[in-house]
Amino acid sequence: MTHRLNTNKQFMIGNGILAFAVILVVVIFVYMSMRLQREKEGERYFAETYNITLVRGFAGDSVSILINDSLLERRTIDTEPFSLSVKRFSEQSALMIVDNATDKLSLFELSEKGGDYHFEKEGEEVKLLSQE
Repeated sequence: MTHRLNTNKQFMIGNGILAFAVILVVVIFVYMSMRLQREKEGERYFAETYNITLVRGFAGDSVSILINDSLLERRTIDTEPFSLSVKRFSEQSALMIVDNATDKLSLFELSEKGGDYHFEKEGEEVKLLSQE
């Protein structure tokens, strides 16, 4: 009795099993990394606070104050200085002050460490006063 081995067929079956195992391992690692990333995002809390003060030039103006895409305040400023304190809620933050009468936007980047920010308005331009 002669028993011939079909080595090409055995080689192809072995490669198929190996390829399936590699794909399975990659899928498991991707699933685990996505699950770990989702858990980290849920636990993110920031302790920093932004103190925003409109010092001069805003009295009688209707303004909107936004951080990123979140509206914090939309009102007519009656008295100066007008102060607002906001807890940091995002990795990177940008403050937008919008003059509601002219829709003029002033954009300022906020520090990751929080801090006090003082603004004044001269004509149509909103300026960030120097920090000490």
